[in-house]
Amino acid sequence: MAAPVVTRRLILASQSPRRRGMLEEAGYSFEVQPASDAAESGQCSGETPAEMVARYAFRKAEEVAKKIEEEAIVLGCDTVAEWQGTVFGKPAHEDHAREILKQLRGKQHLVHTGICLWLCPENQPLVKLETTVLEMKNLSDEEIEEYLESGLWEGKAGAFGYQDRTGWLSIVQGSESNVVGLPLERLQQMLKQLDLLQQAD
Repeated sequence: MAAPVVTRRLILASQSPRRRGMLEEAGYSFEVQPASDAAESGQCSGETPAEMVARYAFRKAEEVAKKIEEEAIVLGCDTVAEWQGTVFGKPAHEDHAREILKQLRGKQHLVHTGICLWLCPENQPLVKLETTVLEMKNLSDEEIEEYLESGLWEGKAGAFGYQDRTGWLSIVQGSESNVVGLPLERLQQMLKQLDLLQQAD
């Protein structure tokens, strides 16, 4: 299958190694200019988790786009897990990760990713949302402790990576790549919408 070719310089406004790896595996040529942590500033009053990640993605892309003067497209993303209105972002520490996993085990929950493509120098953003419904296995305390000891929970929304333990999470509905942090199908649709994607020979 031909690699996707973006007709402008593509800049990933994220320091996530998973997003970087996913773009590389999908065949995209891009560079990385991470947004600052200040782009994620907490949930606003009355804001849903889905609205929050869309805003974060917008702010990440905007921050990096302000530094770009030539033609480019900036990609900003943010991902959170949600269960019954409670947002689970990246755990602050191991005890926090343990608490999250114990709340999510045996339950269906949602993973939301906000994705923003920002056209430079037109200063034109396009923001979309992708949501996946997941179900987590009813993990034992021993399984949770073993996972926490691995350190793999660090930096991951919902304290768990879909790719970390086969069979712990099953997709009920939606995109698998979204759960890892970058909905590749949605990204491709957005690039096509902006007329910025062609297929290599």
